[in-house]
Order: sequence, then structure tokens, then C-alpha cells
Amino acid sequence: MRYYQSKVILLVTLVLVMLRPAGYSQVNWQGHFKGSVYGASEQYDYVSAFSELSLKPSYRMGFAYLFADVRMRTGLRYDNYVTDMELKEAYAAFQGENIELSLGNQIIPWGRADGINPTNSLVRSDYFLLTADLDDQKLGTFMGSFIFRLTPEIELQLIGIPFYSPSVYRYDLFEFGENANFGVASMPEKTFENGSIAGRLNVDLPAFGFAVSGFYGYDPFYGFTISQIDFTTASPEIIYSATPYRKTSLGADFAFPVGSWIIRGEIAWNQTENEDQEMHIPDPNLHYVAGLEKRIGGVTTIVQYLGKYNLSYTTLQEPQLTDPGNPQALMAYANDIIFWESAKHNRSVFGLTEELNHGFMLSLQKSIAYDLVTVELTGLYQLTTQEYMLRPKLDFRLSDGLNLAVGGQYLAGPDGSLFDYAGKMLSGAFVEIVARF
Repeated sequence: MRYYQSKVILLVTLVLVMLRPAGYSQVNWQGHFKGSVYGASEQYDYVSAFSELSLKPSYRMGFAYLFADVRMRTGLRYDNYVTDMELKEAYAAFQGENIELSLGNQIIPWGRADGINPTNSLVRSDYFLLTADLDDQKLGTFMGSFIFRLTPEIELQLIGIPFYSPSVYRYDLFEFGENANFGVASMPEKTFENGSIAGRLNVDLPAFGFAVSGFYGYDPFYGFTISQIDFTTASPEIIYSATPYRKTSLGADFAFPVGSWIIRGEIAWNQTENEDQEMHIPDPNLHYVAGLEKRIGGVTTIVQYLGKYNLSYTTLQEPQLTDPGNPQALMAYANDIIFWESAKHNRSVFGLTEELNHGFMLSLQKSIAYDLVTVELTGLYQLTTQEYMLRPKLDFRLSDGLNLAVGGQYLAGPDGSLFDYAGKMLSGAFVEIVARF
């Protein structure tokens, strides 16, 4: 039924775009058509192959502003043929001289670092939507936003998120073992108590910019816990459940030029509770990024140091079998091993495997052939875990509004590491054509 509903919605929307009735003449229509193929991973010949229509209508009259970003896709994703519609953003806003008030599905990024933003707990993502444009992964969250401009350079933003909306992280696609499966996710009830609040004081001056921010609520990213272990089978059957956690986060970010260099940085203090009792809750930590940006020989070069400091680190002790001849001891040992391995996986997911976890990221970008071709290369290396990622990309401007992107992504790491698991499906090559209007 959902397939036919999407088809009807698509047809009606296309008719409205083409006819543009007189009553809607003040609506500004933008969007794109996209064909995308991502494949050649270890697990899938075609990770995804789909066509997409994006419509971005906006409307402004006086203090009123309306905006929407609707995505309609049909094609293949992880061996499943899907036709769906995503309402990425859709909100109404009052935009005055010193006050802005908006409500609806919104994407509000915070932070000044490039790519990784420790202070941003508002934007959720579909990490398994693989395209040439990483911004496609960002998902809207239903929230209310209030902005008060104290001066043209200083503004205070307050955010209220009435109910929890998670990111999309496909633990069910990971091969944790033949007897390990993921059941229904454990989501918080949609109550006032489980809402989230956030605030940010942002300063943008000609010489520099900085902000301080805070967040209290459920993080869009989440770990997993064990919901059931069945010992009645020959090998224990494990059922996992994706489970979010609540945190308090205080952060700061800044950016300022020094000659031809731009220095950027962010830091966030993340406080959690019951982390020593629940494996899906990360330890309290400091998450920080420091970066340098400079144009060298026509190449925009960004180098960033990435770090997480575990504020309550304890070593996970591997269980020991002390009485091999005792059936009860064998069962207890098997149970302890399952919890130990699962806790290690969660630490990998949160990037908190050691007391100090750090690495570097390098981004290079250069336009050639009279700006008709853009060459990009992004690399990430985690010093702590020895995991790494490479992402080359070529973007060809075929004509005004028409682009062709080709490239790939490769993730790898030691056996049992996060990139070792994820690389089996997320490594691959992509080809994409986008026509914008």
C-alpha cells in the first residue's frame, strides 16, 4: 500500500510543480533529480542503486516563512527494493528583525569544525544512506527553535525537542556472529520527561567567531544492550536491542583567522549516568577537535586532530573459567563472555576503547579545468585503534545544474574493530548524476 501512496504523492507533486497555479505564484521551487549507484562492497554487489526526486518549496510573505525538503526515492538498498518518501525538513517560521521562531522538522547544525562537531547533538543522521554527498545522510528532527538577536553579531538560540527521534545506525547489518541478532529497538516513551532541551549563545565578529552551548536529553546516536540470551540451543542465541541514552553536554566552539590560516576548534563535556551498569551508555568524556585550514598551491587543505578523553575509564576484564567441570560455572562463563564482548563493541561504537582516544583527519580539495572539475580527498586515521578511512571523489560540472560525481570509500581496521565490521558493507565505489533546478 505504501508503494502506491508514494506513487500518488509523487504524481500530484510533479503536477503542482509543472502547473504552478496562480495561487502559488509566490512559492519558490528548487530541487533536484538524482541517479545514484553505490556498490562493490564485500557483502553487497549493490549496496544501493536508486533514483531520487527532491522538491524544496519555500514561501515568504512579511514575517512568515515556510520551507520544506521532500525526498522521494525508488530503487535498491541492501538487497531490498524500496519506494519511500522522506520529509527531511518541513517547518513554519516567524522571522522578525531581532526574533525568529520556528516549529517543525528542521536540521540545525551547531559547531565550527569541519565534518565532526562535538557540540552538535541536534542533528540525527542515516549513516547507512550512501551517496556521493554526505549531507544526504542528515535527517530532520521535529523541534521548536527560538532565536533572539541581542545585537547584529550576537544571538541566543533555544531549542526544544518534544519527543525522541533516533539516528539510523544499522546494527542489524553487522556480522557479530551467527547466533547474534537484533530485535526491536528500545525507544523512550513520547512524554514531556523524555524531551530534550538545548541552548547556544553565538558570537560572529569580523575578526573571529565563537559560541557556548548546552544540551540535555537523549543523544540521537545510541548503543545497544542485550535483551535476551537463550541457552536452550546448542550455541547461545543472543538478541540485542538498540537503546538510546540520556546525557548532559556543555560545549564551546571557535574559529578565527591568523594570516592566511584559519584555526577552528570545538570541545564538549558529556556527562552520563549508570554507565558502569548499562553497556549502552558511554562513559563521561571530553570530545574535542582542533583544526587548521589553509589554501596551499590552490589546494584547500584542512588538517584536524580528533580526540576523546574518557573521564571514568576502567579496563574491561576478560572473564576466566575457573571450574571447567561444573555445568553452572560453564553457563556463567558463557554469559560473562557475551556481556564482555558486547561491552567492547559498544566502546568501539562510541570511540571510547581507551582512556585517551585520538586520531587525525585530512581533507584536500582543488578545482581544475576552469572550475569544471573538483578533486576531493578525505582521509581519517585513528591512532588509538589503528582504523582508517579514505574517500576520494571527482565532481564534474557537465553543464549548468548538471553534475557527475564518481569516487569511493574504504574503511579498514584490525579484526573486531568498528571499521572492520562496517567496512564490509560501507567500503565501495559510487557513481552519481544530479540535475538541479
